[in-house]
Amino acid sequence: MSWFLADEDATLAVAQVFAEVLQGAGLVFLQGTLGAGKTTFCRGFIQACGHQGAVRSPTYTLVEEYPLAEHRICHFDLYRLGDPEELEFMGIRDYLSDGSLCLIEWPERGMGILPAADLTLNLADDGHGRRLQASAGSSLGESWLQTLQQHSVLQPLQRDD
Repeated sequence: MSWFLADEDATLAVAQVFAEVLQGAGLVFLQGTLGAGKTTFCRGFIQACGHQGAVRSPTYTLVEEYPLAEHRICHFDLYRLGDPEELEFMGIRDYLSDGSLCLIEWPERGMGILPAADLTLNLADDGHGRRLQASAGSSLGESWLQTLQQHSVLQPLQRDD
C-alpha cells in the first residue's frame, strides 16, 4: 500500500493519521535515503501522539524517548551505528519488550539484532514529492494497514503502483 506526499505538510498530516492508528506497543521500521522524510514523519507522528515541544533527531544519541500519557515512544536513528552489536550494549531488547512503540530509522544497520518489524515504511522521492509505501510484517501490522487503508484522509493519497 502506498501514498503520495506532495510536501512536508502532507508528510506531517499523514504521520498524524498513522499516530491515530498505531497505538500501544509495536515496532515500525522507516527506510529511505537521506532526506527522504523519515525524521519529518517521526516528528509529526510523535507530536500527534501528544508530545509537547521539540522532537530531536536521535542521529548522535541513537535513541530519544518520549513518555506519553498512554504509552512511550522510542525513536531510534541507526544511521551512525558502527556495528549491529552496539544495539545489545545499549539495551535494545529492553526497549523492544517494555510495551513501547519503537520507530527505527535506518533499521538495515541493525539487522541480525533487530527482530522483524510489525510495519515497514519506505519513503522515496518520486520526482514530484514523496511516496510512502507501507508493508506489514506481523498480524499487528496487517491490522494497522487495514485500518489505514480505510481512513478517509488517506484515501485520496492512495496509490496502487
